[in-house]
Amino acid sequence: MSKNYALIWDLDSIYSGGSGSAALTETLADTTEKIALFKQAVSDWPIPENKDDVSEFLLLINQNAVITKQLMNAAAFLECLSSADTRDLKAVELTGDVYRQLSDLETIENEWHEKFALVPDTLWTSLLQENGLDEIAFVLNEARDNRKKKGTREEEAVINALNVDGYRGWSDHYDTVVATIRVPVVIDGEEKLVSAGQALNLLSHPDRAVRVAVFEAYGKAWQEKSQLFSDTLNHLAGFRLAVYRTRGWDNVLSEPLDINRLDEKTLTTMWDVIERNKPTFVSFLNRKAKLFGIEKLSFHDVFAPLTLDSEPKKYTYQEGADFILTQFAKFSPKMATFAKHAFEQQWIEAEDRDNKRPGGFCTDFPEEKESRIFMTYDGAPGTVATLAHELGHAFHSHVIREEPFENTNYAMNVAETASTFAEMIIADASVKEAAAKEEKIILLEDKIGRSIAFFMDIRARFLFETRFYEARKEGIVSADRLNALMEEAQREAYKDALSEYHSQFWSSKLHFYIADVPFYNFPYTFGYLFSLGIYHQALAEGSSYEDKYIALLKDTGAMTTEQLAQKHLDIDLTKPDFWESALEIAVGDVEEFLALTNDLV
Repeated sequence: MSKNYALIWDLDSIYSGGSGSAALTETLADTTEKIALFKQAVSDWPIPENKDDVSEFLLLINQNAVITKQLMNAAAFLECLSSADTRDLKAVELTGDVYRQLSDLETIENEWHEKFALVPDTLWTSLLQENGLDEIAFVLNEARDNRKKKGTREEEAVINALNVDGYRGWSDHYDTVVATIRVPVVIDGEEKLVSAGQALNLLSHPDRAVRVAVFEAYGKAWQEKSQLFSDTLNHLAGFRLAVYRTRGWDNVLSEPLDINRLDEKTLTTMWDVIERNKPTFVSFLNRKAKLFGIEKLSFHDVFAPLTLDSEPKKYTYQEGADFILTQFAKFSPKMATFAKHAFEQQWIEAEDRDNKRPGGFCTDFPEEKESRIFMTYDGAPGTVATLAHELGHAFHSHVIREEPFENTNYAMNVAETASTFAEMIIADASVKEAAAKEEKIILLEDKIGRSIAFFMDIRARFLFETRFYEARKEGIVSADRLNALMEEAQREAYKDALSEYHSQFWSSKLHFYIADVPFYNFPYTFGYLFSLGIYHQALAEGSSYEDKYIALLKDTGAMTTEQLAQKHLDIDLTKPDFWESALEIAVGDVEEFLALTNDLV
């Protein structure tokens, strides 16, 4: 029976009163005090001389965890406010304060971790082993090793101080400019101005005439502010490259690979396997073009739904929620129970309205042990999948909370595994349960669209960002050059299968402007293929796989990606075998789609 789930989230249970919350103000004052005390404690902490010098070390670990949780809570709350209402300037202002405090905390952590690095290896090992720290040893060792790769204490202090107006400042500036974007569109004969997020949804409109008109207006809107976006991207990347030079890092992939706890050989192997299988997915794009009655797809056609002369399927929010709960329950009752709780407790902001940011995300509140999900729901199968995707993130956060807090900071690539796995459950179930051939074709096309997104769209972003950073090493990259780099990357990633590309994509995609990490792209593809491989095992093992899957999620913050795969799946990610087997599922989808549509073209 369908429930009347709310379309708007409840944030008052976190901090009552929005950006004017007295409790939030008190929290930020409290963290300021605690950071000062932590700074003094770290400064006073003597480098251990024997394995028994651990009491102050344990105290510092606890202090660090308490401060981090409070700041994570405040940052997540303010992100929710400013995303749901881009006019909330107070939230933007307070976000600056939070990130200043996070910067201060990182500077202190650098000093603390520098002391880690000065402890002799043998003593360090016995310090961890003989004082009950084995469970969080991976994270402490990682902090120690990462600190050795960075600059001096003085250099890192300056970098962290400048981060607020460097990475964070330029990222915030991007959000400010995006909030001013308005795209003129005509819907049902009525002309109106819509936000960037609303226009993005219209690019998947079933009526091609609408898509063509919106795509032109959408591109023009971003082009008109291209100089602002060009300045923003160049300065954000320039700051990052200056940091790399200070630390002696030449490979622009070093940082994102370290952040994702991933070996470059694994990444290269994954991309190589995908490239070898591209002809299959080009066949899909060519067939979809024929079904649309055109020679080649345009960029805006790639993710547009097939209608086959029928009304496109739409789900009310309640129908979408019920569908997700039903399908989750077939794989994992624990996932379904958790998702139901998220709907009932109003953890999801889904309303389609103006003044919301585009895109979707899931954010965590470690103190309340809750999550919140942001998206704009329009009833299309794609947004049902997005909702499932974000619930996958929230479930990951839920199960890992049983682990020590230090082990809950998992990397983006394995985070995307949980979310895309949740999507796969929904997409696969939809296709299998379709009663009519026409419905099956439409749902299968939507499912294959995910493969196109991860193998081609994300690949284009990766190629663009790799080439942009190399070009930026030589100086400012003009807006025209950015357009050229973007189109070149898209042509290569799509194997020149499209008639028209989105050269302004570099300005319209938030991911290029993420402050905390560059290359916010390849982890999505990794997560998708990794989840396909896991899903393949789950189908073979049935309901007994639920606990095995949860065990894998719990370990995602406590080992490298390669170690995780070896322990829970008994596979070597640096070899092509696993990636080839994972791709078989996606290739099979395309082959089934081609067979089903043979008589329609």
